Amino acid sequence: MTACAIRAHFAEFGIIVGQGRQRVDGLVYVLDDEELTLPAHARIALAVLVNQLKELDRQVEAIERELAQRVNPMAKLLSSIPGMGPITATALAATVPDAAIFRSGREFAAWHGLTPKQNSTGGKDRLGRITKQGDSYLRHLLVIGARNVVRYPKARSRVGGGWIEALLERRRPMVVAVAVANKLARIIWAMMTTGEFYRPKLAA
Repeated sequence: MTACAIRAHFAEFGIIVGQGRQRVDGLVYVLDDEELTLPAHARIALAVLVNQLKELDRQVEAIERELAQRVNPMAKLLSSIPGMGPITATALAATVPDAAIFRSGREFAAWHGLTPKQNSTGGKDRLGRITKQGDSYLRHLLVIGARNVVRYPKARSRVGGGWIEALLERRRPMVVAVAVANKLARIIWAMMTTGEFYRPKLAA
């Protein structure tokens, strides 16, 4: 939210950058440029937001260091999956101590509410929106991780780049991200039940 606010304020003065956190970090350096023509009050307001963003970065880094020190073996295992950071991996490991209670990866994905609703009409099955059942926080984390996979080509290639790119040609990025989150959930179930680290070739 803070990064978006910084981007929006700069846009008010004609300095526009694309989406993405890295581009906002570039704006932070622009603010220190004395040749930049910004009203004094705008520069003061932006400086407050920039300092707030830097403080949030420090807090996030501290949390991640703390999680890394206390990480359990399962969370470390899940961290090898593209799009899975220490927070998501730790949350999953803590919430699902035994993945064997699920009969399949599809059931595990359904438990997270990542499977589409099925509507039967005239003997035909039609898939609707996802059910959104289960833990909304875990589902939110999985979708965020999936969005990062969809956004970056290198991450896409480790999950199944051709499949994702084919979906992007037909569907909106957010719809593709949900589909990737479903696939990640199935991968997570497989790894939690077998104890094996992530293998990109097998996932693809």
